[in-house]
Amino acid sequence: MKLIRFGEPGKEKTGVIINDVKYDTSAFGSDYDENFFENDGLNRLKAFLNENEGKLNVVSDSVRLGAPISRPSKIVCIGLNYADHAKETNAALPSEPILFMKASTSFAGPNDDIIIPKNSEKTDWEVELSVVIGKKASYVEEAEADQYIAGYALHNDVSERAFQLERNGTWDKGKGCDTFAPTGPFLATPDEIDDVNNLRLWLKVNGEMMQDGTTANLIFKIPFLVSYVSQFMTLLPGDIISTGTPAGVGLGFTPPVFLKHGDVVELGIDGLGVSKQTVKAYEASRG
Repeated sequence: MKLIRFGEPGKEKTGVIINDVKYDTSAFGSDYDENFFENDGLNRLKAFLNENEGKLNVVSDSVRLGAPISRPSKIVCIGLNYADHAKETNAALPSEPILFMKASTSFAGPNDDIIIPKNSEKTDWEVELSVVIGKKASYVEEAEADQYIAGYALHNDVSERAFQLERNGTWDKGKGCDTFAPTGPFLATPDEIDDVNNLRLWLKVNGEMMQDGTTANLIFKIPFLVSYVSQFMTLLPGDIISTGTPAGVGLGFTPPVFLKHGDVVELGIDGLGVSKQTVKAYEASRG
């Protein structure tokens, strides 16, 4: 299945995509949230779709898409998980996964504007494959990790490099700003993806290809990441693990290139669709 949420921010309804057509599933009666995943929501939704085949309303392509799941309790990200990205940022390859958090308030729809934060100097882009957790996960064995995955989604791990690297403390300062986690257009359940370890992911800025990589180059693979993160915190249904970005971020250019007001960012992953964000300066976004 491919799950979507649509409508005005904060008022999204649920839906699905079937044969490239969007359908309204709000009559199902549950948002795609922690409770949904915890209580066998995917199977219940599948039964609902079978019972209502041919009866669901079509959602217009002109309607805004929200993030495909309700705001998660946490967004856990993996740093430097592609060797080429570590090299371009002059960082050593990690011996264990680097973890940082994005604030849940950074969560945004796939085509919502990216707002450059107040006092930002170095807002950057990062196309990433995100994993959505399907059930409570604590001290998970790597061999059993697939049982805890509800699906996958496209994610732009937008980053403010000055906040992240030059302001002391953790990376979180440059990762959790409002609008810094555009996610979607949809969540794809695992059966929709042929080989999660061989997906092309790419990102363009103003039509110019900046990132063009493959999940085959992940240093730490997805089952290991689910198991690893669950050793340090309980993952709740609907939580997200974002698995890292390949080379081609703005920080890696000589000289570095960062986003500015009016830029357009487009990104995609095989089987997980495409998203597009327009960049707006903080003041320009007001009023």
